Amino acid sequence: MIKVAVIGASGYTGIELIKMLITHPRFELAYVATSEGGVSLTELHPSLAGVYECDVLKADADAVADAAELAFLALPHKTAMGFVKALRERGVKVVDLSADYRLKRETYEAHYVPHIDPENLAHAVYGLPELFRSAIKKADLVANPGCYPTATILGALPFMRYMQPGSPLIVDAKSGVSGAGKKCTESTHFVAINDNAFAYNPLGHRHGPEIAEKLALEEGQVHFVPHLLGVTRGMLSSVYMQVTGSFEPLEVLQAYYADEPNVRVRTEPVSMKQVAGTNFCDVFAKRSGDTLFITSAIDNLLRGASSQAVVNANLMMGLDENTGIPNIAYVP
Repeated sequence: MIKVAVIGASGYTGIELIKMLITHPRFELAYVATSEGGVSLTELHPSLAGVYECDVLKADADAVADAAELAFLALPHKTAMGFVKALRERGVKVVDLSADYRLKRETYEAHYVPHIDPENLAHAVYGLPELFRSAIKKADLVANPGCYPTATILGALPFMRYMQPGSPLIVDAKSGVSGAGKKCTESTHFVAINDNAFAYNPLGHRHGPEIAEKLALEEGQVHFVPHLLGVTRGMLSSVYMQVTGSFEPLEVLQAYYADEPNVRVRTEPVSMKQVAGTNFCDVFAKRSGDTLFITSAIDNLLRGASSQAVVNANLMMGLDENTGIPNIAYVP
């Protein structure tokens, strides 16, 4: 068994990680921590009563290194990089779910905070297996992608060679409210989000530069508008692209993803419900003249965070990438 740690166990991504790790056939959950610690796991997550129990400790890099070979960090940006630096000095492999190692330094610092760990940043691998599987297998530090970029990149990637040079990529994306995290805010309060949907931070959201960087576009070419939906989980990304050349969109998708186990090409527009509870990304595309419409759906907490993190850990530790990964949707 390979011993692993979860640091930042209190949030939605934390519990989703724990749910997969306690049933994983090759990983042993050896260390669970938050910034405060001092509680049991079932006090932190009562839904796990009668399923799994352990102490939730105050996060400490030395203790993690003594307990585990690999650590999952489900921490906010800026906080995460301090732990990554300390854990890598102690030889622990890391899958970081924050934004701290996803971007080039100049891009990160333009949209987040000054980076305190440029050495590890230079060696981090972006954890989208469909793009960087070979590098992930050799990596000691993987930067787990954001949820909006995961859905958008997987939809757009097969068509980038057909995109009209210099034209904009327009992304209209929608997320379930769990993507905003556990802490209640004015916009995520029940009376604000119930039976409601709205755009937030249009054309200024920090996931826009992540999409641009990974698709090798100029930051100003990506026009990204996220929306919050009055649903618990799920993500739908609709992408509009101006294209050239002769091609059939579904044939392009089918050829590009023929050997990818976690991307399903659909012949009708996709649905969030069909991927909820799984690591699948469902994609569909249709063309009208020079305009290409692409739509993709993921579970924002799983393919957009925790199950993708476990896939990355599997690859890093030499396992089949889908070991312990859920693939049956929450339907109905």
